[in-house]
Amino acid sequence: MTGNFSGRDLGSLTRRQLLGAGLAVGVVGTGWAAEPEKPKTMVVNSSGGVVNKALRKAFFTEFERRHGIRIIDTSPADTAKLRAMVASGNVEWDVTEIAGQDGVLAERLGLLEPLDHSIIDLSRFPDAVKGNKYLFPRSVYSTVLGYRKDKLKAGHPVGWAQFWDVKKFPGRRSLRNHPVDNLEYALLADGVPKDKLYPIDLDRAFRKLDEIRPHINVWWTAGAQPAQLLIDGEVDMATGWSGRFYDLVMKDAPVAIEWEGGAVKESDFAIPKGAKNVYWSQKFLALMAEAERQAIYTNELGYPGLNLDLVKFVEPKVLPLLITSPENLPKQFFNDIVWWADNQQVAIDRWNKWMLKG
Repeated sequence: MTGNFSGRDLGSLTRRQLLGAGLAVGVVGTGWAAEPEKPKTMVVNSSGGVVNKALRKAFFTEFERRHGIRIIDTSPADTAKLRAMVASGNVEWDVTEIAGQDGVLAERLGLLEPLDHSIIDLSRFPDAVKGNKYLFPRSVYSTVLGYRKDKLKAGHPVGWAQFWDVKKFPGRRSLRNHPVDNLEYALLADGVPKDKLYPIDLDRAFRKLDEIRPHINVWWTAGAQPAQLLIDGEVDMATGWSGRFYDLVMKDAPVAIEWEGGAVKESDFAIPKGAKNVYWSQKFLALMAEAERQAIYTNELGYPGLNLDLVKFVEPKVLPLLITSPENLPKQFFNDIVWWADNQQVAIDRWNKWMLKG
């Protein structure tokens, strides 16, 4: 699915099925007869903590300055609560963060308002996301290879075929204890091109995983773990979330990132169906699409927005560490969140049985 998210707004459901179920199919870009009255406040819901702080610095304060509408931020992101709000007709959020596969579910259940592309400009976003109908691609993160520069002085694996080559690239290794990403990495190691990964051939992926399994020293389970494993010297190379390694590199730790074969995932925002201020929600997302504002967020957390022009505005030291830099993005692939939404449980069940084989 690399470079093409077409059709994911309805997933496996046809338009007739949606209409038969009484779910509205939004029309994007219908325009507005007049600008609605401004509300005094709007509620933006996200995952909280440092994310909310960065959102306020990059987006909330500027939106308040431009439009005179105060942003109230809440957390956490919660798809079950979103569903309950829409069902009851009492929608408290104007905009909410939503995770990849949960976004697919929300689309299929008719829980979201369509994006108005006449207001929200995605023209400078990658082809993989610029046609999104319901999910605004706020930022991305990538699962990549982090490695100790001082331990791999003779060279580190570039791509997953080399990661699998334990003779040419010896060292202690760590992978996540989960099928997401690992199945794709196994297929890439077995010679499958990035644009042919989906639908995932589970049999082929697990056969390839059988080869690397004896050489994995630690199967990590928490997001902070890979970075800590590298810092503590327990492993020489580990997959992990790019932002965790970004933090180490910015602190001058002896850690570097290899982007080849990285698995890119969206962090999305959306407008709940029945939100009270849909027009102004669209205007808020339009501000979030601006490269200059995204650069502020990126400098804070290392998770870049997808406006490709943000590279003009980020701090120079950050540019080589951006998922979306012109050098790094072509090396990676976008996770097919529709495939994972449809097949996650099957993949997890098989993964758990595979891990129990010992």
